[in-house]
This record gives sequence, C-alpha cells and structure tokens, in this order.
Amino acid sequence: MSDSRPLDGLKVLAVEQFGAGPIGTMLLADMGAEVIKIENHLVGGDSARPVPPYPLPENDSYYFQSLNRNKKSVALDIRSPEGLEIFHKMVPRANVIFANCKGTDPEKLRLTYKHLGPFNEKIVCCFLSGYGMTGPRSAEPAYDFLMQAYAGIMSMAGEPDGPPAKAGVSFVDFSGGFLAVAGLLAALWEAEKTGKGRDVDVALLDGAVFQLAYQAAWTLNCGYETQKFAHSAHASMVPSQIFECRDGWVCVTCLKHRFYPILMERIGRPELAEDPRFLSAQDRFDHRDELLPILAEEFRKKTMAEWAGALQGYVPFAPVNTVAEALEDPQIRAREMIVEVDHPVAGKIREIGCPIKFPGMDVRSVRAPYMGEHTAEILADWAGVGSEELAALREKNIVDWTEPPGGG
Repeated sequence: MSDSRPLDGLKVLAVEQFGAGPIGTMLLADMGAEVIKIENHLVGGDSARPVPPYPLPENDSYYFQSLNRNKKSVALDIRSPEGLEIFHKMVPRANVIFANCKGTDPEKLRLTYKHLGPFNEKIVCCFLSGYGMTGPRSAEPAYDFLMQAYAGIMSMAGEPDGPPAKAGVSFVDFSGGFLAVAGLLAALWEAEKTGKGRDVDVALLDGAVFQLAYQAAWTLNCGYETQKFAHSAHASMVPSQIFECRDGWVCVTCLKHRFYPILMERIGRPELAEDPRFLSAQDRFDHRDELLPILAEEFRKKTMAEWAGALQGYVPFAPVNTVAEALEDPQIRAREMIVEVDHPVAGKIREIGCPIKFPGMDVRSVRAPYMGEHTAEILADWAGVGSEELAALREKNIVDWTEPPGGG
C-alpha cells in the first residue's frame, strides 16, 4: 500500500460552511490536498458545527464531523483589515481559494482573482454559491431544499396525488460541491499550462438544472409537462419502479429491453414477454397502465428475500433499504465506504468514506478539527506570525483557537 495520494502538495484555503463547500473540500482532502478551513470565530465558526440532533462538546457535532474530515482549522476574521492582511500573506502558499457563500460575497470579501492574483499569479479562486455570481438573485442566500424546489425537481417527486416532495438527502448541495471540485481542478490544469489562475463560478441552481437533463430536453423541444408517477416510476422506461412485496419494497429497473423478457421469466409470467401490448419499450410505455398492475400483483406474493433470490444477478434489482440496512450491506462494506476516525470525546466515530478509489493507496481518515485548532501552526508556517504577534492578534479578536479536549 502506498502513502502517496493524487493531490499531495495541493494547498487549499477554504472559506466555507454547512454542506456544499465542506463536502467538496473534504473530497479534495481525502485525495491528499492540504485543506485549511478559515473560520470566523466571531460568529462561532462554521455554522454547521452545532447542528442538531447529535451535538458534541466544544461547538462540535456528528453533522460537522461527517463533512470536514482530514482538514485543519484557522480561526481568522478576514472581514477585518488586519485579518485580511494576514490572509494575503497566506495566499502565495496556496494553489486554490475555495469559498461557498452568496454570489456577491467574493467581491465584497476581496477574494476574487482580481484581488488575489497580485499575490499569486497562479491562484485559482473557486466560488460555490446558490445562484452564482451573476443574475438578478446573485445576492441571495440559497440552500439545497430551495434549489430542489426552484429547479423543478420537487415537482417530479412524490406520489401523483400528493404534494411535491424533496429528496431525502441534500443531493443539490453535495453535487454542487463535486462540481466545484471538477471546476477548480480544470482551472488548476489551465494554470499549469498558462501560468495564470482564474475565477471559477459554480451555482447550486445551475447544478440542479443540469440534472434535469432529458426531462429538460423533452420540455424545451417537445412540450413535455412535468408528471409524477406512482411508486417512483421512471418517466419513460417501463417497468422501472419500486414494487411492494410481502414484507417491504424492492426496486426493479429494465432500462434495456433485454432485461424485460428475463424479468417476466423470473417472476413466472413468461407469456407477458410475448404479449403484443408489451413487446417493445414504446409498447410498454403506451400500455403501462395495463402492465404495471399485473406486475404489482405478482410482487406482492413473495418476500424481499425471495425476490432477491429470484432476481439478483438476472435483472437490475435492489431492495429498498433503510439507511441502517444499507450501511450494513456487504457490497458497501467491501467498497470500504465506512471509515473510522479517532475523536477525543466520542472515541471512534464511523462515517462515510471517500467515494473515489485509488487501488493500492492507503486510506487517511483524521477527525474534523476544532475551531481554530491549527491557528498557531498554520499562521506561523504560512504567514510568519510569531507567538507574541499571535497573542496580540487574539487580544484584538482577529484570531482565536480552541484546544481539543485532553489535547487530542
């Protein structure tokens, strides 16, 4: 196993909070980047630190721990002239400035390439906001829930006779973080070739709209109107949905035609593969209201385990797990998607690991930092701030730090 990681040597100054930015920079940190989390101690640092329902002592929580692994924290007020001056001293050591904030904040905080390029010509300044840096709503805050609503995604979710529904996870936030990572890595590649950095502008709303994909193409070109289908059914491919069985639900999806006759054989209804109403994907789409009740009746006859035995390995199939069931699944465990970190109060914390695998590379998992835990270390190394100056800055409330309980 190798200790080296793909992004070893990459240095990131992250002005971030809550979910979208932190999950993106955690991905960078998992891949080897040194991520320095700049937190404003005057407002308690990252606002995700005390998120309920599972708090930890010293302005910490399991929520915060889940999104900030492998990072360091500096408590520094960059809104003050003196704090901004210290930040400018750090910029030459960095490759990336990453900020998730309102679209107008980078200019207000003087974090754009226009402001930071004079300190480091190759610096990449990546900004992740709700609405982006342009447009009539750029100054507004935004969150995952709002973006699911605004982009039309909620109008497609839920049962036909029910209200619009949000996804159970913050996928717009998290995909926004991943898009920002893709954008900043592209800009870094350009900077290597040209010697000059740039701004990168990523919006949660853009990321949400991007995921409309084929529904958007249908709407823009064919007049498609948003529809909700029972049992989370696919908008065009039949059968592709969840089915109720004797003790729960299972998901079956025949996105390719070749799976349909196999499914009919495995459920004991081979004649349905030859039924002229259901011969092609278009036929099944046109006659979905005739086919789906027949399949629903068959699926109710057996348990989830029985259907797994009949279908798994033959057609695309999955049980509809609870989160707890999913996290115990052998496939998820085999992919090392559960990692452990040592925490000075909570002991061993289990959390979700990096989804990008590099075979032969050791996995590094260090708990999320306390607010300002690395202030002295990083400011001495990156900005040349000595102990006396550091004490004076703390007296002025420009910097701060929190000692980990028990020193760990």
